Amino acid sequence: MDIRIRHSVREDCPRLLELVRELAEFERAPAEVTVTPEHFEASGFGDRPVWWGLSATTADAAGERIVGFALYYIRFSTWKGQSMYLEDILVTQSMRGHGIGGLLFEELIREARRKKLERIVWQVLEWNEDAMRFYRKYAPSFDAEWVNCSIRL
Repeated sequence: MDIRIRHSVREDCPRLLELVRELAEFERAPAEVTVTPEHFEASGFGDRPVWWGLSATTADAAGERIVGFALYYIRFSTWKGQSMYLEDILVTQSMRGHGIGGLLFEELIREARRKKLERIVWQVLEWNEDAMRFYRKYAPSFDAEWVNCSIRL
């Protein structure tokens, strides 16, 4: 299978949002996806983008198809400086088990190094054992001390 990892482009946004919805279904929170397609696209490809993405694609006679993605942004810590924050990484259910997640994660690492970032940080649901098993290959530190907080405005 020919898998290609490339930077996401504006035209990918509809498919990326489909995958975001697939991820939300998997995470048992489909109603939480409230971003509009216009806001999603403008936030990644407008005058002042706040996120960047990598798209994993396959190609056949019908053309290129996005089968996975990783979306990240730059986070700033007053203690550590800038780091890459991995918001989402997903390989569509039917394409799992082909090493696509690893290809995406390895490209994220290369991208962070190109940007001179020293850390990649992310969150994982405590019940998502498959994801934790995947991440353990990269020897991350899991931090159970911090509690996620948010407010709705």
